Parts: sequence; C-alpha cells; structure tokens
Amino acid sequence: MKINPKELNRHQAHDRLTEMVMPRPIAFVSTIGKDGVFNLAPYSYFSPLSNTPMIVGFSIGRKKDGQKKDTLVNIERQKDFVIAVVSESIAHPMVKTAAAYAIDIDEFEKAGLTPAKADLVAPPLVAESPINMECRLVQILEFGELPHQNSFVIGEVVQVHVKDEFITRNQIDALKLKLIGRLGGKGKAYCRTTDIFNIKR
Repeated sequence: MKINPKELNRHQAHDRLTEMVMPRPIAFVSTIGKDGVFNLAPYSYFSPLSNTPMIVGFSIGRKKDGQKKDTLVNIERQKDFVIAVVSESIAHPMVKTAAAYAIDIDEFEKAGLTPAKADLVAPPLVAESPINMECRLVQILEFGELPHQNSFVIGEVVQVHVKDEFITRNQIDALKLKLIGRLGGKGKAYCRTTDIFNIKR
C-alpha cells in the first residue's frame, strides 16, 4: 500500500497519521483565561524538542468554524502554560476536559480535578498528575490554511514538579507513573505504558 498525503482529505490524513505515529503521549495543558478562569485540555500531538534548554511542543487544531481554541487564545495572551502528564488514574477526567466548553467554563471543576499553585507561571498545576511542567512560550508555528489551521506551540520548561513517590533510585520510574498514550484512527483507544522490555544499546 502506498499513500500520497496530497490525495487525502483532512479526516483521512488525520486517521493515517495517527495510525502511523503511536502511541502518542498526552499533554494535559492548563492555561488562564482573560477573566481568570482556569482552562484545561488534552493534546496528543506532543513532543520534547530540546534538552538544554528544555523545550517541549504540542499542536492545537482549530474549532470547526476556524476559530482559535481557548488554550491557544490564552497562551497567546498570557505567554505561559503548564503541561501535566496523564496517568491511568486521571484518564476519565482528562477525557471530560476534551469537550467543547465555553471559554468561561472552568474545566478543572468539570473534570473534578484540583488546581495547584505553580511556582513561576500563572496557570495552575494539575494536583492529581504525577508530573507537571511549568512552561513559558517561546514560539507558535502555524501550518495549513483556515479554517483547518494547526498551531504548534513551543515552550521552555522553567520548572518541573515530580511527586516523590514516583522517584526510584534518583530517577523517574516509568512503571510507577502508569502513563497512558493515545492510539490512532477514528477510535477512542488508549494504551498503557506498563508493559516494558529492555534492549541493550
């Protein structure tokens, strides 16, 4: 089978790409609206980009009408955000925040999650997450044409919070984290990161 991306419509391209690039980690992004309302939403186009400085990035699509999503609007104005990782224990609350809420709705409240004060940025940490990364905006790259434009948000991690119970021998313990990843296509499938094997390099 050979696939020419230029021959795919937007939905087909999404399905094929997410079927090929998986499992995908989930950036659980918190921001603050102009009226001080907390926003929280998951994004599974998420990646580390640099070690020093520590840089991460994630992609935000547009709403169906081409308008910017609340997360992007807030980051453009506030210039900072927090990325929490998603463990299996908060999978269901995470999915609740993926709904299209109005900009004045607090997704922490909707999902039953707890905002916690960050050290260096304004948006809150997700208290239930094992790891939170405080980020300051570096750059936003735009791809595609409206109304289906995508914005790739690049941020520098300025502070990391890791709960002590997830540290083993001075390193973050992947098995203890029990993170989940997003699988591809039209399905709602996720996977666990508890089946680990080692290969000597």
